[in-house]
Amino acid sequence: MGKVTRKRYSAEFKAKVALEAIKGELTLAELAAKLGIHQTMIAAWKRQAIEGMAATFNGKAEVAGAASEAEVAKLHAKIGQLVVERDFLAKAFGR
Repeated sequence: MGKVTRKRYSAEFKAKVALEAIKGELTLAELAAKLGIHQTMIAAWKRQAIEGMAATFNGKAEVAGAASEAEVAKLHAKIGQLVVERDFLAKAFGR
C-alpha cells in the first residue's frame, strides 16, 4: 500500500467555501456533499473566517504585534538552546 497523503486546500478555496457557509444558502451537509469535503472542515473554516474578520477591522498593528511576540518567544528559546550547546562544547573541547 502506498503512502497516504492529506489533501491540501489553497487559502482562496478555503475562503470561498467559508463565504458560502457564512451566506447560509446551503446547509453544511449540502455544501459538504457538493464539494466533497467533510462538514467539520467547513465549520472550522467558517469559524476561522468569522474570527479573522475582526482582525481585519482592528488594523495591522495588532496582528503584527501578536506575530512578533510569538516570533520573539521562539527566537529566545532557540538562543537558550544554542547557549547550552555552546557551553557544553566549550567544556568538552577544553578537556
